[in-house]
Amino acid sequence: MTRISIEQLKTFLEVVRLGGMRKAAVSLNLTQPTVTARIKTLEDALACELLERSPGGLKLTKRGELLLAHAEKIERLTELVDRDVVDPAGVERRLRLGIAETIAQSWLPDFVAQLHRKYPKLEIDLNVDISSNLRSGILNREFDLAILLGPVSEYTVENIELPGFDLAWYAAANATVDTDPLHHLSRPVLTYARNTRPYRELKDLLFEHVGPDVSLFPSSSLSACFRLVEADLGVAALPRALGQPLVQEDRVREFDPGFAPSPLRFSASFLGEPRSHIVETAAQVAYEVAVHYLSDKKT
Repeated sequence: MTRISIEQLKTFLEVVRLGGMRKAAVSLNLTQPTVTARIKTLEDALACELLERSPGGLKLTKRGELLLAHAEKIERLTELVDRDVVDPAGVERRLRLGIAETIAQSWLPDFVAQLHRKYPKLEIDLNVDISSNLRSGILNREFDLAILLGPVSEYTVENIELPGFDLAWYAAANATVDTDPLHHLSRPVLTYARNTRPYRELKDLLFEHVGPDVSLFPSSSLSACFRLVEADLGVAALPRALGQPLVQEDRVREFDPGFAPSPLRFSASFLGEPRSHIVETAAQVAYEVAVHYLSDKKT
């Protein structure tokens, strides 16, 4: 029998987990012909067919099922060797990160810098999106790690709870000071994107405390929301950690209408299988960076 390689087994596992050559190619950052060739070389080396096409997609043969069990054991052993033996400075891997906008506007640079210090050769792919899309990306194996409004309530997903972001109401620094702060909410209210949890909660709160006629202007960009508030084109309920520097620069100011949305709760979420010490380490680094960032903002 021709010797088989770790890369062939890794490709086989990715094809099985994602259910197709194309998806595996995207995940592994390879071309589809390369993935197909690896599977064909592996089948030739083992002198058997491992996958067969069915109406529902690719299906494991009996030999393929046997190989799957062994390949998963080899994968886990490889991870243990990487964790316990390989110098982190020598690890050459790709980490696909899905990041919520709030994190991108706050401690993401510190997080990436810390990862690069720990893994200098780590290639990081970043995707900033709303949390519902990030959740789908994790479940579809498009990301290795997502920092999102969580946790993700799926048994396949591991979640590390991160410190939350308190929300505060902001108006322009030069906005008219009203005796009743609630009157500010007669103006357009800038907020998170429409299909997000903060948007839905804020919409319900405004209906309860103000009524149905509040004008909501959803946006996927928090920095754009702050710029519009600064220009006195509306008010917004946004993370205090992001608004604090603008208050200190006298560009916006806080006001209190008597209520505020609940804090934003984030998690570092990743699939429990296959286990990856790099992904688990990255999630722990995210927690440490988030704690340090938010503790600095409170001092």
